[in-house]
Amino acid sequence: MDIRTDWKIIRRHFNKSFSSNFYVSIASVDSENNPTVTPIGSLFLNDNQAGFYFEKFPSKLPKHAKTNPKVCLLGVNSGRIFWIKALFKGKFADYPAIKLYGELGERRKATDREIERLNRRMKITNGLKGNTYLWKKMEFVREIKFTNAEKINLGKMTAEL
Repeated sequence: MDIRTDWKIIRRHFNKSFSSNFYVSIASVDSENNPTVTPIGSLFLNDNQAGFYFEKFPSKLPKHAKTNPKVCLLGVNSGRIFWIKALFKGKFADYPAIKLYGELGERRKATDREIERLNRRMKITNGLKGNTYLWKKMEFVREIKFTNAEKINLGKMTAEL
């Protein structure tokens, strides 16, 4: 999978993954080379093989970024109908999962446009207590520059993708 030529496909996949899971997983490594995975519900991919997430709750990712900024993101489309169709047909019509490799940038104040994107995504949950707790007062983002993409291989079920 080519990060540049397949970027639109990758973005579409991560949007589907978010809508079926409400998060993506970000793996990082600490200063002692111990891996950890963090769920992130506020990842956004831009047009230029880069993205950002709102850094309100993550505590390990910022610490790890100081010694090893490299990360791996996993987006899984967990839609039940998507999986049932694939199981019935014996093949996937689209990617079930994609990994993105990249590097964390510096934490910075979110732009108005970035906050608008978050508010638009979370609009359906407006008025709920959890929405207020989780997604209001999101002020800071951390950028990610992506270098590689990899489709998940599930044998003959993904061979045609």
